[in-house]
Amino acid sequence: MKRFLLGACFFITAMTVAQTVPDSLNTNPQSQQNAAQRILSGNINSGVTVGGYGEITYNQPEGDNGELDVQRLVLLFGYKFNDKVQFVTEVELEHVEEVYVEQAFLQYSLSDNINLRGGLMLVPMGIVNEYHEPTTFNGVERPSIDGSIVPTTWREIGVGVAGRINDASLRYQAYLFNGFASVNNGKYLGGSNGLRNGRQKGIKSTVDSPNFAAKLDYYGLPGLRLGLSGYFGRTQAEDDVEQLDGSSVGLSMVGADARYAYKRFTARGQFIYASLTDTEAYNTLYGADLGSALQGWYLEAAYNLLPLDKTQQLFAFARYEDYDTHASVAGGLLRNDAYHRNEWTLGLSYKIAPGAVVKADYQIKDNATDVDLPNQLNIGLGVWF
Repeated sequence: MKRFLLGACFFITAMTVAQTVPDSLNTNPQSQQNAAQRILSGNINSGVTVGGYGEITYNQPEGDNGELDVQRLVLLFGYKFNDKVQFVTEVELEHVEEVYVEQAFLQYSLSDNINLRGGLMLVPMGIVNEYHEPTTFNGVERPSIDGSIVPTTWREIGVGVAGRINDASLRYQAYLFNGFASVNNGKYLGGSNGLRNGRQKGIKSTVDSPNFAAKLDYYGLPGLRLGLSGYFGRTQAEDDVEQLDGSSVGLSMVGADARYAYKRFTARGQFIYASLTDTEAYNTLYGADLGSALQGWYLEAAYNLLPLDKTQQLFAFARYEDYDTHASVAGGLLRNDAYHRNEWTLGLSYKIAPGAVVKADYQIKDNATDVDLPNQLNIGLGVWF
């Protein structure tokens, strides 16, 4: 009897919970939404919205054993209290063993075009940091620039405002966040990972000075979406060292990105530049090798090999990226040419249904040294619902 009642309760709950609408096969960047936007734009009057996305990958470096990985499974939940107040959260399981909260924020809508937000949110920089669901980008792995320089998935706790100016064809975001940690659980900034080790991810985040992030997206031309983003502030030092020279560094990051779609052709590109101050003192204090500038860019083109009247899509794509976490160095730090890297990624993305994709690509890797880097074959499955 207890099992019957439990099952009945589960069934009734499931019937009253809305799901996110499967992503469209339409590749027009002007209408593309990420997981949070989809939940917020749902047409339910009130109640819960659920969804999820995930990736299973196979990476085969040249000359080494391959690796199979349930790279991530993400559960999406939203709750609409009324027409003005909504809550969005993403709970992520990485590699089957690690659990993170990727987003958790409350939105209050003052009007259709002005929304106040507070909580754990994505920093609006570049393309993939906001649009990282597996059916929204080509390639089994995210672009390498978005691993070291942006760095995906970059989220922090903050408050801000987001919305649209429809008459100007603009979408805007502006937030105050806590910044990167100067030292994060014994890990320092710098090296090949750039700023990646500094992400606090909302885990008992240290804050001693707010950082400002903003982005404008323009969508006034058919099939084209342009983005301009900025991030300015300092890293966050712990109380016992914050008076020492080099305990924190200043950071100014700017980014520009573009996405375009016309019939069966799509293209995208991105440029990121980060200028850092006080890196000489930081490296002296911690024995790190943080560059005073980080820079990267990529260009990608893709073509759907199937006719437009087909419900499925098969994109052949090519992406070239160049990125350097030692674009400039200060003081006595020697520039490490191994940190100046470039990659060709050539592959296929087969969208077998709305929300389901099979991917395969081959990466040709190189850097500014004479050392040969192993190329890599990648195969993956991705879902978003």
